[in-house]
Amino acid sequence: MSSPRKRREALVYHAKPRPGKIEVVPTKKHSSQRDLGLAYSPGVAEPCIEIEKNKQNAYKYTNKGNLVAVISNGTAVLGLGDIGAEASKPVMEGKALLFKIFADIDVFDIEVDTKNIDEFIETVKNIAPTFGGINLEDIKAPEAFEIEERLKAELPIPVMHDDQHGTAIISAAAFLNALELADKNIDEVQIVVSGAGSAAIACTKLYVLLGAKKENIVMFDSKGVIDKSRNDLSDKQIEFATSRKVKDLSEALENADVFLGLSVGGVLKPDMLSSMADNPIVFAMANPDPEIDYDLALETREDVIMATGRTDFPNQVNNVLGFPYIFRGALDVRATQINEEMKMAAVKALARLAKEPVPEQVNIAYAETRLNFGRDYIIPKPFDPRLIAEIPPAVAKAAMESGVAQNPIEDWDAYKDDLLERMGSEDKITRLLINRAKQNPKRIVYAEADHLDVLKAAQQVYDEKIATPILLGRRDVILELMDEIEFEGDDITIIDPKSDEEREQRKEYAEALWRKRSRKGVTLYDAEKLIRERNYYAAMMVENGDADAMLSGYSRAYPSVLKPILELIGKESGVSSVAATNLMNTKRGPIFISDTSINIDPDATLLAKIAQMTAKTVKMFGIDPVIAMASYSNFGSSKNPNASKVKEAVDYLHKNFPEIAVDGELQVDFALNKKMRMDKFPFSKLSGKKVNTLIYPNLDSANSTYKLLKELNSAGSIGPILMGLNKPAHVFQLGASVDEMVNMSALAVVDAQQKSKRKVNLKN
Repeated sequence: MSSPRKRREALVYHAKPRPGKIEVVPTKKHSSQRDLGLAYSPGVAEPCIEIEKNKQNAYKYTNKGNLVAVISNGTAVLGLGDIGAEASKPVMEGKALLFKIFADIDVFDIEVDTKNIDEFIETVKNIAPTFGGINLEDIKAPEAFEIEERLKAELPIPVMHDDQHGTAIISAAAFLNALELADKNIDEVQIVVSGAGSAAIACTKLYVLLGAKKENIVMFDSKGVIDKSRNDLSDKQIEFATSRKVKDLSEALENADVFLGLSVGGVLKPDMLSSMADNPIVFAMANPDPEIDYDLALETREDVIMATGRTDFPNQVNNVLGFPYIFRGALDVRATQINEEMKMAAVKALARLAKEPVPEQVNIAYAETRLNFGRDYIIPKPFDPRLIAEIPPAVAKAAMESGVAQNPIEDWDAYKDDLLERMGSEDKITRLLINRAKQNPKRIVYAEADHLDVLKAAQQVYDEKIATPILLGRRDVILELMDEIEFEGDDITIIDPKSDEEREQRKEYAEALWRKRSRKGVTLYDAEKLIRERNYYAAMMVENGDADAMLSGYSRAYPSVLKPILELIGKESGVSSVAATNLMNTKRGPIFISDTSINIDPDATLLAKIAQMTAKTVKMFGIDPVIAMASYSNFGSSKNPNASKVKEAVDYLHKNFPEIAVDGELQVDFALNKKMRMDKFPFSKLSGKKVNTLIYPNLDSANSTYKLLKELNSAGSIGPILMGLNKPAHVFQLGASVDEMVNMSALAVVDAQQKSKRKVNLKN
């Protein structure tokens, strides 16, 4: 069980600010009486009539073609077992969320309160006209087998029990690639399966379809080997009953090539692994504890090729690599089923994708210099943006070729573009940022840690291993708040800059401050006074190497926080002015906006420098910058100095930095609307490109734009991101939310990672 605090956090997450994790959002205009008359009575009668004439018109006039039901009776929920239909609802909502964020599929979760197979099937059949597909979830075996088989036979829409086939498809892709690396033939390998539930049987069946021989497979359940002498086996288990006389798992693994684990943690002992054949393939997929610990397996056998179900080890067999994309492809061709050909297409597409060059965005997310096909990379990563454009087309093609597609795709390039466009609406970039920070956490000093929300953010950062917090502020207040929110950690440092305990450190920092600022009118007495202020103290910690980054600004005006940062940390070599950008997670994807908080009215030269710094920051996120220099005019249509300086900045960049994709001056609608821009300005260097960065001519316009986006469209924001500083320091917006501060913390860690790497490269 989780700790009381973790339990409370989980409950609050699901309950606040409104219960649940999903909602229904209108997709049509509804602002006028005319709109409402079309949406409902009397206009709605027209599509009803058309659907009555031809049921296929439901795909044309309703959301059926993008709507999946996630259905369960709650008899086999995660690690909780048979907890009932209502108790399973949070899990089904979670599955719905994954469908949406990974493949833009809408979901209704349906919890059916019956354990009777016939009742369950009848319920699903009766509601099936609502949906384009059915995802069965968390139904115990052996009932799950019969339910899926009967529904597949009786319904004209795709039905898949993901607990079986999701794991099977992902592990099969990893299996193919592991065999290639081990230089083994699938029809010759000896396979031992630990577990005989629905997932284990589905995996084994798929391996057989790929070419594995049943006579080379030995399967175990909790009672021992599945052999032909047993009379307690299900029909599905009998299919894999062996004739071999095998006493136990240890004996079965002698000289075996493959171990497939979908059972319990710790069942595979080091001596068993040692007895396996050369280049053993071990898929230890029990969660949260694998059948053998990853590090222990590598200590035991250097030649092992290993996958688990965990995120913290290489080669994670994660169902999210499969089900969203399989249903996406099936829905897009209106498939009548998800057949073996479609599953096999997904397997081969995943296996193939792992062998292709990995986008820099993925390398960055996983803190890798370069992910390459090999023992530590046999399946794609869940954050790989190529999944949406590769797996659905493969599934759709297989549906068409196997004769189950009712709406064939003709233009595959346009289809891929549509798939990529679908994924602009979610905040994947934030997940990438946090994941990257976790790869190499840094020490962050929070200068206002005696504020509850700042402390909550630091707690989340600490719990998720994004960074190691250093808490600045009144010790008694911090400790009281930590106790209130149950924030515990042996390696948490608390510093009160004004306390007697910090006297010696204050003296050291004050002298360092004085040396830096003595020719700027600062006396030693002034320095001793200033260093008692938390923002000067925090900035000096970073400057002195006692922290890797600092964050402040939650309760103080931006200029007052920025001043000590600029005075003590200063600018990078070659930077004339610090600037700031904000990353906005919009429905069309991430958009960077500069300069949002520093330079009030930059001239042409500074605008060009801001564009350069922003381009570097955008690349830090693994994104190729495509920059529009914004103005109220287009390409010289106004001779006003406010527009002319933008044109001058663009001319400078074109001449001196031709590798940067930048153009302007451009009005924002032309910048963001690719078709409008192409039609009106086909000569632009941005022709055919999707703009992801806007450089504004002054602080007024940039700051107002990002705040307008944030408030009106609920666009998530990371920033302001300070650019051009010598060391990592960032300033929260006044009253920032806990989530915003967590995101900024991840950004500060990534910034520290980058600056550290850059210094190492300069030394070398």
